[in-house]
Amino acid sequence: MSIKVFSKVEIEVLSRNKYVKHVSVKGITYTDEFKRHFISEYEKGKLPRTIFEESGFNVNVLGKERVKSATKRWSSAFRNEGIEGLQDTRKENSGRPREKELTLEEKYERLMAQNKLLKAENELLKKLDMLERRVIRKK
Repeated sequence: MSIKVFSKVEIEVLSRNKYVKHVSVKGITYTDEFKRHFISEYEKGKLPRTIFEESGFNVNVLGKERVKSATKRWSSAFRNEGIEGLQDTRKENSGRPREKELTLEEKYERLMAQNKLLKAENELLKKLDMLERRVIRKK
C-alpha cells in the first residue's frame, strides 16, 4: 500500500471514475474491466501513465508509485494466471473454507485437532477445580 493518502475531495473525484470499485483514504480498488483494459493497452506498448490518464485518472493524485506497483502486480498476475489472475477474488475467498469443500482426510484432521483441544481444555478445568477445592479446604 502506498504512503500517499487521499483527501476527501480526491476520494470523491476518484469514486466517480467508472473504473474504480472502491476508494478509501489509503487505497483504491480498480474494476476487473480496468485491469483487463490496462493489460491490453500495456501489451500494445503504451506506457502505464498514459493508460491511467486516458482512463480518466490523474496520476499526480494517484501517485507514481501506486501506478508503478499496480503495473508490476497486474503484469505478474497476467503472466502467471492469464485473465483469471486479474480478477478480484476477495469475495469468493473471504472467511474460512466451507465444510463441503473439504476432503475426508481434511475433515478427519480437523475433527482430531478439535478433539485434542477439547481434551486439553477438560484437563485444565479439572486442575482448576482441584485447586479451588484445596483453597476452600484451607479456609
